[in-house]
Amino acid sequence: MDDSPGAPHEPPHDRPAHDEAWFSALFDAHSRALYSYFVRRLPDGGRASDAEDLAAEVLATAWRRRDDVPDGAELPWLYRTAGYLLANHRRKMRALPVAIVPDEPDDVDPATFAASDDAVRSVLATLSPRDRRILLLVAWDGLSGDDLAQVLGVSRGGADAALSRARARLRDAWDAHEQAADA
Repeated sequence: MDDSPGAPHEPPHDRPAHDEAWFSALFDAHSRALYSYFVRRLPDGGRASDAEDLAAEVLATAWRRRDDVPDGAELPWLYRTAGYLLANHRRKMRALPVAIVPDEPDDVDPATFAASDDAVRSVLATLSPRDRRILLLVAWDGLSGDDLAQVLGVSRGGADAALSRARARLRDAWDAHEQAADA
């Protein structure tokens, strides 16, 4: 095998091929989760077309880099890629003139309504971006501890500790919010 920098990369022989059937199964298993990931994170639920485009871009990246997608940890890899694409998308966003904004939303995902509670959003907004990301990956996207560790690029113990700290800070922020509302 040629290990020179320009040599084609071949997957190990004991690893299943990442072929069209693999990609089709990946798409079927995770495309809806990716779409929901973006709907929940785009400002005000974003447009359905933006979430669809970003999910498609993640899947296109998975196809292009299919030999880099780890077997058994596809969803964490997809979420990590989605996080990078979302950050790039946010940097590109520009203000939209009010005259162009539609009066009624189109194709709104029910998850958007679940996340529209102002109290929850305001409490989440008080947390650090890392705490917010950790909590949302677990609560909204249903990641397990191992998957969370992979998305964060830390050990399982590190992920568990980060989640525990984020939950504690969320409890403190929620208590402070309720005390302020009661005052």
